[in-house]
Amino acid sequence: MPPLPGPARRPQPVPAGSPGTNTVFRRPRSARPATSAPRSSAASSSDHRHGESETAIHVVSGHPEFVFLDDSEGGAEEVRLRTSPGDRIFVPPFVPHREENPDPAEEAVVVVARSTQEAIVVNLPRLYAPEAGDA
Repeated sequence: MPPLPGPARRPQPVPAGSPGTNTVFRRPRSARPATSAPRSSAASSSDHRHGESETAIHVVSGHPEFVFLDDSEGGAEEVRLRTSPGDRIFVPPFVPHREENPDPAEEAVVVVARSTQEAIVVNLPRLYAPEAGDA
């Protein structure tokens, strides 16, 4: 499936009370996915995407940041979504991004749910706007 055009390709905050936002999927501590926001302080994931998988993230504690490249206005601009406990983020399929925990004193904990059973992670050399048909 090709990426969606325009704003639909960007990670989006999910308003509280939206359909499905009251469901929390928890994994045992030993099964934390490597692609979730870093738990340690002052840490960052590599730039990556999750292929056809949609990703929903619920921030339990800390203030992780989600970084992506917005090219909807013609120019490419790095955008940061700064979060707080209780925030929810939706990452559409094929969107290059990274997670960061910029606070050296506070751990970030998130709950991640994906639309696929496979743990799809495609590491990238940098953030960039996906090309049509880019998988």
